[in-house]
Amino acid sequence: MKSLTKAESEIMLILWRLGEANVNTIIEQMPTPKPAYNTVSTIVRILEQKGFVGYQKEGRSHIYHPIVSEEDYKKSTAKLMAKTYFGGSFKNMVSFFVQKQDLSTQELESILNDLKSNTNA
Repeated sequence: MKSLTKAESEIMLILWRLGEANVNTIIEQMPTPKPAYNTVSTIVRILEQKGFVGYQKEGRSHIYHPIVSEEDYKKSTAKLMAKTYFGGSFKNMVSFFVQKQDLSTQELESILNDLKSNTNA
């Protein structure tokens, strides 16, 4: 799966949250200063070419929707990060983030409980 740029990620986060939107709706969801319509339209077309976004024609407009789920993108990105920076080891990657975030024992226990719950589900 291809990686997203910062601008592409910003638009995908909006589409994942909304489910579908036209360019004007995407712009409304973006922080100020708002980007130009043509800028967002170009990025959405790039996302379409990359296979992240599909669309339906509605009159003269297009309604865009995610093709790649947020969950699938997170998994792919995590695998790539582990492979590239941590020798393919998720354990090393998680250890790194735990150490750098100075998590408390209580926070670590909460994460472990969440993992145990998801494994047993």
